[in-house]
Formats: sequence, C-alpha cells, structure tokens
Amino acid sequence: MPEDSINHINFEELNEKAISAPLVSHIYTADPSAHVFNERIYIYPSHDIDSDAVFDDLGSQFAMEDYHVLSMDRPGSEVIDHGCVLHINDVPWASKQMWAPDAAEKDGKYYLFFPAKNHDGIFQIGVAISANPEGPFISEPNPIKGSFSIDPAVFKDDDGKYYMYFGGLWGGQLQRWRTGEFKADGEGPLVHLPADHQEALTPKVALLSDDLLQFAEEVKDVVILDENGQPLLAGDNGRRFFEAAWMHKYNGKYYFSYSTGDTHYLCYAIGDKPYGPFTYAGRILEPVVGWTSHHSIAEFEEKWYLFYHDSSLSQGVTHLRSVKMAEIHYDENGKMITLEPYIGIKILD
Repeated sequence: MPEDSINHINFEELNEKAISAPLVSHIYTADPSAHVFNERIYIYPSHDIDSDAVFDDLGSQFAMEDYHVLSMDRPGSEVIDHGCVLHINDVPWASKQMWAPDAAEKDGKYYLFFPAKNHDGIFQIGVAISANPEGPFISEPNPIKGSFSIDPAVFKDDDGKYYMYFGGLWGGQLQRWRTGEFKADGEGPLVHLPADHQEALTPKVALLSDDLLQFAEEVKDVVILDENGQPLLAGDNGRRFFEAAWMHKYNGKYYFSYSTGDTHYLCYAIGDKPYGPFTYAGRILEPVVGWTSHHSIAEFEEKWYLFYHDSSLSQGVTHLRSVKMAEIHYDENGKMITLEPYIGIKILD
C-alpha cells in the first residue's frame, strides 16, 4: 500500500468496521496456516519482528527468525500462544527469513514445513517434527532435496496422500528458477519475470514421500486457467498467482487459493484433481491494510473459516501484521462469497 494512502486512514474507524479483530496483540503474527488437530484449532503463523532491514521489493524487511503456535478450543474462545517452537538458530541449514510455514499430522507426529534462506541466500523448504501439535519442533538437518522458493502448503487428500504446494514471486525467488536452475540477480532482482503477454509463472506441487520428509516425484506446475481455458498471463496481475498457495476440498472439488501480491487480492480457482488444472473462480477477500495478503482455509464443526492478516494493529506498518479469522460461505454453485475486510471501507481498487 502506498505510504500516502496509509497516512489518510483513520485506524480507529477502520478497526471499528473490521469484520474481525487480531487473534493476539502481544506479538505480531502473519501468514496463518490453520488446521484442526484433536478437535482443536491450531494456527501456524510467521512471527513478524521489527528490524533494521532495508525495505525493498525482495521483502528484506520481513526478517522473521522464529515460529510461534497459536491455538483455541473454538472460534471466539481464548487464544493461547504456545511460545517459540522453532528458532533460526536451531536450523543448521538456514541463515535468515523464516517466512510463511504450514503443518501436517501423520501417524501421531506433527510436521512443520517452513521456508528460509540457506547460507547462499537461496530459499529452500525445511521440515521440523514434534510429538505435539503445539511443538516444540526439531528441525531436520537438511532442507527438502529439490525444494526452492517459499510458502509451503501441505494438503492431505481423502486417499491419504500428502501434496505440497509452494512458490512466490519477487522476494520469493520463483522467477529465478524458470530454467530449472537458480539464476542470480544479473540485471536486477526481478529481471527473470515473464513479459506481460507471456504465460504467468505457476505455483508448484509435488507429492510427498511416506515419511513427509522429501518429494516423492519431480515438481510439477500448477496451471491456472481463465474462463476460456487458457493459462493466465503474466500481465493479468489481478488474477495471476503471486504467492500464498493453499488447497482445500469442498463438495468433491479442489479449491486452489492464493494471493495476487502486488494487486492485494486473495483469489481461488477450482479443479477436479490435486494437480489441476484449475479454473479461476473469483476473489475470497478484498485488499486489507498492509501490502501483503496471505491466508488459509479450514473447516470446524461444519463451518468454514478464512484465516488471514492485516496491519491494522500496527497502523499500516507493512511488515508488522496481525492474524485474523472470519467465517466464509459458499453459494449454491460452490462459489465462495467474497469478503469485504472492513464494512463500507475499500482499501484499494
């Protein structure tokens, strides 16, 4: 969000008209991945901190260095912060920027999947394990072989298979992997993006191994189609993928949702298989205060909830965000009804 826009926001009015309040206010949290384990809601966010890092298009200001776990009995109940469950100092392969994580359960073990930059400054995805959903988690000594970019989201299908979706543009480095190998800055950090008339870069997916510690196959593209069955173009930045992959299943259909990044929408596309292709279906959430949008979707007691973040608590500081949640609904055709984060107030068009 442009600074001049932030300066004109009345945050007292904005918070009064917000459809939800921050789940916690003693720390800043973002990028919430929510799951129901043992009939309790667990949220795995990133932990925003203030730092001296430069503000740039690579997201250097997002200098997160540990993870907390939040939990609650049910929507509206007390939210418990289980404290620091994994720190960058306890991850041998990682150097900085522990961005948006996710979690999964299998056979009584809990797995935390997280991106971080390795010691060469390249994002990879790691795994940490715990006997409890609230952690603490112990990191594997090495990242997932063949992993790259950011924002892992792990989806368990009805047949018991686990898939990881991931990827992010700009600071998430996805554009650097267009040739299959990492390309350094060269002429600039964003030079490897496709032209507007070319097909948009796709998020990625891979089936996970039985122990959830590695990819069980080559990484595949997740193709998002327009209404004519054609892949979205890079210039279609109100609909194309930028970051924040998430997958959930509703009435037998696969809903792949994501953020458009620089246009600030949460969108979704629908498909018949976990690999897609997925056809663009609309927006889940209109823009919030703060540059980024990142989310998850979870069902609890036959109701569906969107977990997201904004920067209302920090009064617009883009790298100090707060996790929120709101109930979502579907129409008779399975379309998700778009949420307005602030009643009567639009942040961006």
